[in-house]
Amino acid sequence: MYLLGYDIGSSSVKAAITRADSGEKIAVLQSPATEMDILSPQPGWAEQHPETWWNNVCTVTQKLLQTTGIPPDEIKGIGIAYQMHGLVLVDQSHQALRPSIIWCDSRAVAIGNRAFDAIGHEKCLSELLNSPGNFTASKLKWVRDNEPEVYARIHKIMLPGDFIAMKLTGEIMTTPGGLSEAILWDFSRNEPAGFVLDYFGFDRNLIPYVTPAFSLQGRLTTAAAAATGLEAGTPLTYRAGDQPNNALSLNVLKPGEVAATGGTSGVVYGIVDSPVYDPLSRVNGFAHVNHSARDPRIGVLLCINGAGIQYSWMKHQVALEQATYADMEQQAASVPPGADGLRILPFGNGAERMLGNRNVGSKMNNLHFNRHTRAHIYRAALEGIAFSFVYGINILKGMGLNLQVMRVGNDNLFQSEIFSSTISNLVDSRIELVETTGAAGAAQAAGVAAGLYHSVGEAVRDVQVITAYEPQLGIGDFEQAYQAWFQDLQKAII
Repeated sequence: MYLLGYDIGSSSVKAAITRADSGEKIAVLQSPATEMDILSPQPGWAEQHPETWWNNVCTVTQKLLQTTGIPPDEIKGIGIAYQMHGLVLVDQSHQALRPSIIWCDSRAVAIGNRAFDAIGHEKCLSELLNSPGNFTASKLKWVRDNEPEVYARIHKIMLPGDFIAMKLTGEIMTTPGGLSEAILWDFSRNEPAGFVLDYFGFDRNLIPYVTPAFSLQGRLTTAAAAATGLEAGTPLTYRAGDQPNNALSLNVLKPGEVAATGGTSGVVYGIVDSPVYDPLSRVNGFAHVNHSARDPRIGVLLCINGAGIQYSWMKHQVALEQATYADMEQQAASVPPGADGLRILPFGNGAERMLGNRNVGSKMNNLHFNRHTRAHIYRAALEGIAFSFVYGINILKGMGLNLQVMRVGNDNLFQSEIFSSTISNLVDSRIELVETTGAAGAAQAAGVAAGLYHSVGEAVRDVQVITAYEPQLGIGDFEQAYQAWFQDLQKAII
């Protein structure tokens, strides 16, 4: 028996088939081979056609079945992970009314800020765990104000994963996690946030039926089966946003566990057992995949824009032409912790939410021409990004995160021993590198409501740890370097 998972991103659609009994990845493919287009009809806008996602779901599924030779009737459940915060609007015929306004679109910032002030900061933070910000609800308000003819035809609103689920099953549903991403979930009442709907003037019937993340969410229609090559009647049993799903893929389900990524931007996603919030709104809290009113599981999400993009810049602008990341790591390792006093702030990729939405830029401090080399610059760059993770993790600790373990994908920055060991030492936590993907995690998660696993934990119990970093004794040099970096940061954000 097998399970199928999708990861609906803004760059591509990935699909994975796993073996139900062992969790083994049979194959992972993506479509298209190059990145999907993001439309930007005006500065700051970002849109995609939902049908483009669906067409790529069909293409990649057909390729996956052809590549593996797995009979469609052997697939016992389907799971969906998807890009968070997007807005999809459909009419009575289930047709998209306009392109989706996706996660990186910034047109609704002012709308969300006004709502935050009008509804009240304390009410928003305590009951939504967030400001309305530039999230889905605010984007819907933009449509209501600027495209009233479109708004008048809306049958249901949904997240990107809800749209793909609808195309597969004909059923329109969403989840508490999806509504929490949209800033439309009231954690105090465990229901859609009526006071947000009322403030924006939205009809409550626009909200789809709400189902748990792990549940029977419909079965493949005959039309969907013909389009994908799957078998009609195959159950859809899981959906979640990409960051909660990434955490699940890494077996991050319990309070004190943290999932992290270190790509172009960095993400830290920590699990706590109560609906907490940051009074300064530097992080966002969402219903985790295993959240319930009786047994709360909140994923507190921290995003760092200036992360891997800085080290990529170093490679292309500072390193010699033939240098690889492995070469840079080897050179950086020849320099002691603290890079002989050279310090770099990595925040050169726009405003940072964890810094109060300040755009402080990247800064190199204490450079000495007769002492520092490329090796020092590489080390300082890696440490600066690691220090920004530590700074963010300390925010989460201040909110009640009792850090037990960090799990990360076996890719990008966390493959650097310097980077990973710096974080491990400073936050006093084991870091485990895990071999998995979001699509494979969604596939395994589908097995829970399909009846193949007794619990969510059982579905991901066999994640493979490639290597681990343990905090070491005698970390004075790391701590001294972090404190000097922290002082630089404080001066930059004053």
